[in-house]
Amino acid sequence: MIKITFMGAGSTVFAKNVLGDVMLSEPLQNSTIALYDIDKNRLEESRVLIEALNKNCNAGRAKIETFLGVENRKAALKDANFVVNAIQVGGYEPSTVIDFEIPTKYGLRQTIADTLGIGGIFRALRTIPVMKEFANDIQEVCPDAWFLNYTNPMAMLTGYMQRYTNVKTIGLCHSVQVCSKSLLKGLGIDTERVTDKIAGINHMGWLLEIRDKNGNDLYPIIKEKAAAKNANEKHTDMVRYEYIRRLGYYCTESSEHNAEYNPFFIKPNYPELIEKYNIPLDEYLRRCVNQIAEWGKQKDELFAGGAITHERSHEYCSRIMEAMVTNVPYKIGGNVINNGAITNLPSNACVEVPCMVDSSGINPTYIGELPPQLAAMNMTNINVQLLTIEAAVKRKRENIYHAAMLDPHTAAVLSLDDIVSMCDEMIDAHAKTGFVVCDD
Repeated sequence: MIKITFMGAGSTVFAKNVLGDVMLSEPLQNSTIALYDIDKNRLEESRVLIEALNKNCNAGRAKIETFLGVENRKAALKDANFVVNAIQVGGYEPSTVIDFEIPTKYGLRQTIADTLGIGGIFRALRTIPVMKEFANDIQEVCPDAWFLNYTNPMAMLTGYMQRYTNVKTIGLCHSVQVCSKSLLKGLGIDTERVTDKIAGINHMGWLLEIRDKNGNDLYPIIKEKAAAKNANEKHTDMVRYEYIRRLGYYCTESSEHNAEYNPFFIKPNYPELIEKYNIPLDEYLRRCVNQIAEWGKQKDELFAGGAITHERSHEYCSRIMEAMVTNVPYKIGGNVINNGAITNLPSNACVEVPCMVDSSGINPTYIGELPPQLAAMNMTNINVQLLTIEAAVKRKRENIYHAAMLDPHTAAVLSLDDIVSMCDEMIDAHAKTGFVVCDD
């Protein structure tokens, strides 16, 4: 029997999508599903929901177990074949609030702050120690398990696991699956039977090729329509359309994310750019507040009076498990250590490339060189990712400074002295809440 352990099962909506998909996959329907979390109430909510899904969509075939707290983590992991990671260390309060409020004091504004920038750096620094504990337990009680990571910052956390542990790890993000169709839909272009090629890094994977059902290159009409839409209409994807105009290519993750991955758009001396490109500053804080406030209503809607059901989503997770169990190959966009897949990016960078999955594991495909301007954009982010992993491993304050100093948005706004002061204040603030991110 297959065992699937879900770490951070209190992420109820995401657990529904991933585990609902598992229950709709015939080779996985009889799995044992271990739900693990450190929040008793959220774990219980997820248990009730997953039990209902199992009854309504899977005739009760799966065995559902729950495990609460660090003291039960090894039991949750024991003999697992797959471990799905969806944790958020520190939650909205206090950690996410600190990640926004202290930088704002220094004049550094953010939108999402979970992948790059000062917020992404500190999210990684408080999460990697927990991932290290996971890795130690996995290596002890389920050493052959695959670790499927969905937690951000994706490239930092996945890169750490792949380089510094012996756990078989793949990083997964649904922005690859939706990239081409969302672009074409936004421009009013037919989305049927489109083929594409995407490679780069997480949240900045490049749509290198996109063709219609007859093999025709769609980029000429995409460039024309995207330029016209940005010139004549306010919309939510203006930053990525500007990428198309300036760099020649579209990328995987949303404009609110990408607005803070570079030095171009959020600039105190050019406040008009915020309106021009419709950039939602502090967006993640609003989402968190709204989600917390509306959870009761969302929970009722999810349960639908016990009649909850599910349609298989576009998440890769169940497809990977299915391909490994059945040996029927499946193609994904996965986050892996580069090792020459993209030849003009560092070999130890965590890159996002097409991968083939079967019973032999996950096998990245060779891409070769990215267009130089795209590789250069990726490198500005990779610098921060590699330095943040270094800081998490060495646990030295100066390494945290280095990561922040090389962040493109932070460096464009703050002086070196302010960067150091801001980092010191954030280190102290997180330590007061129990997350010690350095030893000096």
